[in-house]
Amino acid sequence: MLDLELLKTFVSVVDAGGFTRAGERVNRTQSTVSQQIRKLEAQLDQPLLLRQRAGKAVHLTEEGERLLGYARRLVDLAQEAEALMRTRGAVGAIRLGVPEDFDVQRLVGLLSGFAQRHPGIRLDTQNGLSVELQRKIAQRDLDLALVKRDAGSGTALARWPEKLHWVAGKELALRQDPVPLLVFGQGCLYRNRAIHALESSGRRWRIAFTSQSLPSIQAAVSANLGISLLPSTAVQRDHRVLTGRAGFAAPAPTELALVGAARLLPVAQQALVDFLVERLPAG
Repeated sequence: MLDLELLKTFVSVVDAGGFTRAGERVNRTQSTVSQQIRKLEAQLDQPLLLRQRAGKAVHLTEEGERLLGYARRLVDLAQEAEALMRTRGAVGAIRLGVPEDFDVQRLVGLLSGFAQRHPGIRLDTQNGLSVELQRKIAQRDLDLALVKRDAGSGTALARWPEKLHWVAGKELALRQDPVPLLVFGQGCLYRNRAIHALESSGRRWRIAFTSQSLPSIQAAVSANLGISLLPSTAVQRDHRVLTGRAGFAAPAPTELALVGAARLLPVAQQALVDFLVERLPAG
């Protein structure tokens, strides 16, 4: 069996171009590095390096060239395995469902922070309407999912209250009849909330713009195409928040809930739950 430490020293000598600089990289003396290279050559019964005393430079023999690629792969694989084991069991892959109307920048920031803390865990994300994500959780096609739903409905691993706001562009005329609505696709909780609230107040409405993308809805609001219902985290600076005085009563509260497919979570999934509880503020 090849000694990984000897292979690591061999790669260091080649990369550094000499024994002295290689010793600095692996925190060993030049004589120790030389001894390790001789030991590796003895194990393989082949010369690996040609030493040139004048410039103290080294060059690979034909045998050394054949070994170098394998040595790099073995050393890299060993380092990867060591890093993986240092995660103390938090390894694996998690299938995470995320609502289509979830803020992309917010999501990327969360996933980046989690990856830095738990490099051994891979996140496979799927986007969809909350009703679709809940169905996939029930069928165990997802491990965890963030879903939008009525406040306080059902069990959850964690939940964050959402305060919804009627929003419009700065220059949109509010006395339009019917009210132009900017909504997500059918099945979206915000869409249902908006339509129900308007109908309950006796106001007529029409769909002026539909998109599954939150940035598209936000841009449509900014462009004065109509009125939308968004959580606090999605309201932008150029949006105008409408109140009851403008004829738009506050809708019923919603929540962002984290649900799971298993009752007893594996270590990796629990790590993600703990991270989201720590980093995800209420909307």
